[in-house]
Amino acid sequence: MRILLLALLMVFPLPSTVRAAEAAFPFAEATIDGLQARMASGELSARALTAAYLRRIADIDQAGPMLRAVIEINPDALAIAESLDAERAAGRGRGPLHGIPVLLKDNIATTDRMATTAGSLALVGHRPSREAHLVTRLRAAGAVILGKTNLSEWANLRGERSVSGWSGRGGQTLNPYALDRSPSGSSSGSAVAVAANLCVAAIGTETSGSIISPSAVCGVVGFKPTVGLVSRSGVIPIAASFDTAGPITRTVRDAAIILAALASADERDAATGFLPPALPTELARPLPAGALRGARLGWLARSGFRPNLDAVQAAALAGLRAAGAEIVPLAEFPGLGAAEQPQIEVMLYEMKAGINAYLADLAPGATIKALTDVIAFNDANWSREQPLFGQQYFHRAQAKGPLSDPACLESRAACRRIAGAEGIDTLVARHRLEALVTLATAPARLIAPPAGGDPLFGPTGPGGGGSGGWTPAAMAGYPSVTVPLAQVTGLPVGLLFYGPAWTEVKLLALAAAFEAQTHARREPALRATAGE
Repeated sequence: MRILLLALLMVFPLPSTVRAAEAAFPFAEATIDGLQARMASGELSARALTAAYLRRIADIDQAGPMLRAVIEINPDALAIAESLDAERAAGRGRGPLHGIPVLLKDNIATTDRMATTAGSLALVGHRPSREAHLVTRLRAAGAVILGKTNLSEWANLRGERSVSGWSGRGGQTLNPYALDRSPSGSSSGSAVAVAANLCVAAIGTETSGSIISPSAVCGVVGFKPTVGLVSRSGVIPIAASFDTAGPITRTVRDAAIILAALASADERDAATGFLPPALPTELARPLPAGALRGARLGWLARSGFRPNLDAVQAAALAGLRAAGAEIVPLAEFPGLGAAEQPQIEVMLYEMKAGINAYLADLAPGATIKALTDVIAFNDANWSREQPLFGQQYFHRAQAKGPLSDPACLESRAACRRIAGAEGIDTLVARHRLEALVTLATAPARLIAPPAGGDPLFGPTGPGGGGSGGWTPAAMAGYPSVTVPLAQVTGLPVGLLFYGPAWTEVKLLALAAAFEAQTHARREPALRATAGE
């Protein structure tokens, strides 16, 4: 397995032409507001902007270091951009996303000329019957759908010992801060694309950590909304109790703009029926400045990372206090270990039901119609689909009964109680907190660690997957946001804010205040390894 993975990850020296192209990219670290100002003045067109990102993808994603963040380019991207330029010229602007290039994770359905596969070869050639509601929202807001991003295949819940950022269709996505490091997952390509300036923004999805973890280890902002803020219709599911889509951006302000466009009720997703009617409008307003002044924040320290991240945690606390926050030290999150097995149970039950429902709704002519068909395809195409890890979770899910089984109902209730009512809600109320704060995860681990362990982080190498600070909010279906905090040997670490349901505006404002205080975001240098 190790030989196969190392062959997959061969990294050649970066040609000088690629380094020059990378250094000269005119839209590095561009923001939505900045690009809109340039387009409004006539200095820039959506077509020129889209063409620049397509060249950028060709230079460093498909060539050079070959980040493999983008699994497919939208062949209609330039034509879409041209039509949006014509609308702008005619005085018909659509708002802050008009002409802004956005990438979508490849588990988000589109009915254009692009595929939707969750990274699986089993779904190549199979078309969704309907477009994801969130894609319809983005198109209506004027976004240019630039392409699809690679991901941990089937959102990282196919087999044990899965490799974050690898899919049978897309290969291995690389971390732009150190090409031998994990990009984490499952929204690997979305986070890498934003970090490496391959797009203005991207959409990821999360069941448990799949937006927060890759965003943190790739040095960008990732926002996981309350389940129900963004419709999941047309998104290949894992677990309806936890699944949501959300923005990955380089600034908190850009994340808020994307969220405002996505937030909407949808009759095809019952969870959106709980969306507070005023929240989309509140998200569209400018974030209040100085939100950390006087804010009481519950600090959940993390332990057990290698190297010791005490200095990074101290820096986080110093930044929060410098911005005016009052820190309330808390013990580890109460009772979380007792919810680990129930969470897996819910995922297995709901994954079987969700995938079967999605596949049954594919366009006519589909030969993959149920989870059993995917399992059979993977076994028949072992060398292409299972060279690195198997599909144990698929087999376990297939063995589960209906969603009405007492084991499923009891597990779902346990997750919501432990993480939500007895966890986040109780902590916030008891200590009169604005939010809870912790490290999102540790720095990215090696994709293929040697037998002796990670040379930088020791034998139990941290980060890049596994359990992280995101777990309570993910399990409760509550919102969370990671914002760049620091770097350890050149590898990013993110700070995580989370809180009760529907507190998106508050969390965005707190994260924006921390971002303004620290300015911790750094462009990746596409180094071969960390600490160079």
